[in-house]
Amino acid sequence: MAAPKVDLLKIVESMINLDPKMRFAAIIDPKGNIREGIMKSGKTSLKTQKEEEHFCQQVAQRRKMRKEFDRSLGKVRYVHVEREKITQMVIYTKKNIVYFTMEPEMPIDTKIRIITKIKKITAGI
Repeated sequence: MAAPKVDLLKIVESMINLDPKMRFAAIIDPKGNIREGIMKSGKTSLKTQKEEEHFCQQVAQRRKMRKEFDRSLGKVRYVHVEREKITQMVIYTKKNIVYFTMEPEMPIDTKIRIITKIKKITAGI
């Protein structure tokens, strides 16, 4: 019996709606292709479509590189990059990569709360 089809659009919509400061949410396959992604309405992308695709391919490459240290350091829980204009977060699920951005200058406890919720939302993908 086939596994039920997961509605990735509903997942990224629920992620983007977690907080008003969320900007972008995407599910990326292991090769770096965006399976589903949405920008929060009212926000504009800081990257071109081509830059976004290139960035997602690099995120997938970094996952492979980080796996080398899973045995000695443990699996990656999440990746947090704080930039001047944006906060970038990456969470690894079994089969996919969850990538989302939010406005910078958010309290760290708010970021941790969002990460925890997104891990629950995306656990099955």
